[in-house]
Amino acid sequence: MKRLGRGLVPVVAVTLVTVGCSGESGGEEIPPPNPEALMDPLSPDMNMNAPATYQARFETSKGAFVVEVHRAWSPNGADRVYNLVRNGFYDGARFFRVLDGFMAQFGIGGDPAIQTHWRTASIPDDPVIESNTRGRVTFAMGGPNTRSTQLFINYGDNSRLDGDGFAPIGEVIEGMEVVDGLYSGYGEGAPRGQGPSQREIQERGNEYLMADFPDLDYIERATIVTGG
Repeated sequence: MKRLGRGLVPVVAVTLVTVGCSGESGGEEIPPPNPEALMDPLSPDMNMNAPATYQARFETSKGAFVVEVHRAWSPNGADRVYNLVRNGFYDGARFFRVLDGFMAQFGIGGDPAIQTHWRTASIPDDPVIESNTRGRVTFAMGGPNTRSTQLFINYGDNSRLDGDGFAPIGEVIEGMEVVDGLYSGYGEGAPRGQGPSQREIQERGNEYLMADFPDLDYIERATIVTGG
């Protein structure tokens, strides 16, 4: 299970192929989505370089929020999120670990047939350029070079995470009140708490969460709304 610095999981590194935009100039046209690419983390459609700055809009069961991502903060992380959002990976994903005063975590795909391809599709670490302060968006990880698809949004000043290698990729610029309102009643996840088990989410997806944790908020649709 991926934890914020705990519960390490062996992760097989995947060498990513860099294609598409340079990521250094603004105004790039956003390529059309290719949902079939979600079945192959090595697909060129899943490995395009992101624009230098872009915004991703998350429409959720609680409302919408917008994340502005800066490639200079975390190039590998920014590229990964750009391609996951653009191709629909986060659509339907639950906010499965929401801890008041700490963070809201999401990013395990709701369809196990897709999620199985991404569980070990890790990207290299990026240096920590910015701090984990309120509203910053950062990859969850279980150790060095284990970032794959899971993200968390900081609720407060979590700068203590900076020294552990958690590199923010961007920040919420609209709708932080929506993030603050995400359902947190289940608390910490299993086995340390009574909330969802990440292992069960990986294996059973949204079927498990809807049956056992029906109050979780979720992403209805995530899209790239600006690029460059």
